[in-house]
Amino acid sequence: MLYYLFDYLNQLDFPGAGMFRYVSFRSGLTLIMALFISTLIGRRIIDKLQLMQVGETIRNLGLEGQMSKKGTPTMGGVIIIIAILVPTLFCARFESIYLWLMIITTIWLGSLGFADDYIKVFRKNKEGLKGRFKIIAQVGLGLIVGLVMYLSPDVVIRENIEFKRGDNLVEHVSFRPDVTKSTKTTIPFMKNNNFDYAYLVGWAGKYKTEAAWIVFVLMTILIVTAVSNGANLTDGLDGLAAGSSAIIGVALGILAYMSSHAEFASFLNIMFLPGAEELVVFMSAFIGATIGFLWYNSYPAQVFMGDTGSLTLGGIIAVFAIIIRKELLIPILCGIFFAESLSVMFQVAYFKITQRRTGEGKRVFKMTPLHHHFQKPGKAGIQALIQRPYNIIPESKIVVRFWLVGIILAVITIVTLKMR
Repeated sequence: MLYYLFDYLNQLDFPGAGMFRYVSFRSGLTLIMALFISTLIGRRIIDKLQLMQVGETIRNLGLEGQMSKKGTPTMGGVIIIIAILVPTLFCARFESIYLWLMIITTIWLGSLGFADDYIKVFRKNKEGLKGRFKIIAQVGLGLIVGLVMYLSPDVVIRENIEFKRGDNLVEHVSFRPDVTKSTKTTIPFMKNNNFDYAYLVGWAGKYKTEAAWIVFVLMTILIVTAVSNGANLTDGLDGLAAGSSAIIGVALGILAYMSSHAEFASFLNIMFLPGAEELVVFMSAFIGATIGFLWYNSYPAQVFMGDTGSLTLGGIIAVFAIIIRKELLIPILCGIFFAESLSVMFQVAYFKITQRRTGEGKRVFKMTPLHHHFQKPGKAGIQALIQRPYNIIPESKIVVRFWLVGIILAVITIVTLKMR
């Protein structure tokens, strides 16, 4: 809304009104607003949740300091959602279809997570919303995003073209003059860094284009479901999910800015995405909201985000990466989420296999998701393949170390675009 107001004032030659034309200025303002809103309303929402006795139910898993968290208000993801949406609505341009996809994602998964938390807290049902309903909602969102990107005429790219010297080294990168709809995405470590989903359906003949979009939509569904659930699993220690998401958000914001700027896109040799600059404004709000939430969520947490926050954060990251055609970088960028999910999958699979073969289930890790593995002592009656570390690591140290790994992965993600 402010963009249109200042655009009108700029036409009247109002001093300073032209600043709102710059994405960098609006992104910085959005980040500050989100940070301010999340810290300002956070205290009030926490007080309200405490009055409503919206406390977390804790199962005693034998983790150090675990029971002290009993009764801590949950559903704090509402703080993050408000702090994302309000600054975005104030500072962004609404003509962007990409922006609307991000707003829909935020509201859609925020509502899903809220329903799950509501059932857990107010209906006293520890299981929350049934798993099949969560999957249906996540698949539905992925289907919406994939179909909009297929059907909308505004979702286009300008493909990057390499101009090489005689020694086969790239001299410079340009872009095709025309915009096209495409199923191409960016792939790391490869010299020709554009991967087309159409490569997978060469057998489809004259229906190759339609088949490629079907693959793209299916990939979108898979990524949205996997990343949102991965973020949900990561939300188990104070500040872990919020801090990790903020780090991922910074990397995605940089990639979105590079992709929407022809010169920077040329430098990284990635496709140019016209109209993607408004995503930088949205991601700035995301970063500000998650950092502001850490004011109350860092150890010891005064509020938990619950599924209201974790499902939303994961979904935003997934859809954002898909929109800027960087979804194949997710295994690196979201390595923390990926490792948390894999730890659970390996644990369950290994337990079932050993139970079937020997009659007694065994474990790979002392406890999953992965962050809990470091909260258990080694060789203390726990039959697990991986016993290290033998000593319990304090929760705050685990979180900071995971953040550091996340920062390294974010840097690697960006660097991979030049490692070819």
